Amino acid sequence: MLLKTLCDAKGPSGFEGEVRNIILKEVKPYVDSVKVDVMGNIIVHKKGKGSKVLVDAHMDEVGFIITGFNDDGTLKFKALGGVNNKVIPSKTVLIGDKEINGVIGIKPIHLQSQEERNKNMQYKNLCIDIGANSKKEAMEVVDLGEYVVFNTKLEEFGENLIKGKAFDDRMGCYVLIEILKENYNCDLYGVFTVQEEIGDRGAYVSAYNVMPDIGIVLEGTICADMPYISPHLRATEVGKGPAISIMDRTSIFNDDIAKEIMEVGKVKNIPYQRRRAIAGGNDAGAIIMVGEGAKVATISVPCRYIHSSISVASKEDIENTKNLVMEYLKTL
Repeated sequence: MLLKTLCDAKGPSGFEGEVRNIILKEVKPYVDSVKVDVMGNIIVHKKGKGSKVLVDAHMDEVGFIITGFNDDGTLKFKALGGVNNKVIPSKTVLIGDKEINGVIGIKPIHLQSQEERNKNMQYKNLCIDIGANSKKEAMEVVDLGEYVVFNTKLEEFGENLIKGKAFDDRMGCYVLIEILKENYNCDLYGVFTVQEEIGDRGAYVSAYNVMPDIGIVLEGTICADMPYISPHLRATEVGKGPAISIMDRTSIFNDDIAKEIMEVGKVKNIPYQRRRAIAGGNDAGAIIMVGEGAKVATISVPCRYIHSSISVASKEDIENTKNLVMEYLKTL
């Protein structure tokens, strides 16, 4: 299952190599050219006429990086991307290509002061336990600067749902791979970018190389369909189709393109929803700023508990996202 292979792969920001190799193997038979640029972005081209269209998905996931060693053999670390401190204590992780097992440690609640219990623990109050007994022992198996990812495997559960890590943005990578298997009339570039989670860095480079007229960003996005959250505060809802964004903190999405995408959904009977939050940002913020700019839109798979050790998504939402983008591209 390609989606499981993508989500289970290790690829935090700056360390996307494992994910990149999977994608290169999958897309080469379906495109006219493949390039990996200096940053590590994959840029593929399906030749066509008219509008130059860039469809973007980022390969990196949120994770951590080893920054030091404690005397007792535990490891110091910092975040790669936006990981909320509240969701990481006691989670299991894998360190580097050697996949060293670790556990994110925190002082037990019984020993915390009232002040500590009431505030969000900082990274300086956390450590990664790899079972080493000394600093020397830890340094023999782990190098400074090694990456760390959550140790979570994709599984199906409930009614047509899946749970796993890195849904932001292996969902987009999977959809883009599937899209590239079809043929279109437009001049289509598929771009799998690096380092989105730390500032859309790969997208600036890839967009500059392509200079598109239209940029479509595929994402796994925030979802808040929980019982204690009012309906009007739910950014998206699982099972109600791909989410078409209005704006976020880095870009305002082109209203004409959004309307065209929604019209395709209506005509083809593909369910969709509007993303009702303007928080966050993605590669569209880079695409819209490069060269003379581009018209941009974002289409996302709703994902519960995003940027944590495990997220939840609907298999139907993934399939409908793929179908909606395919059918829109066929209109160009």
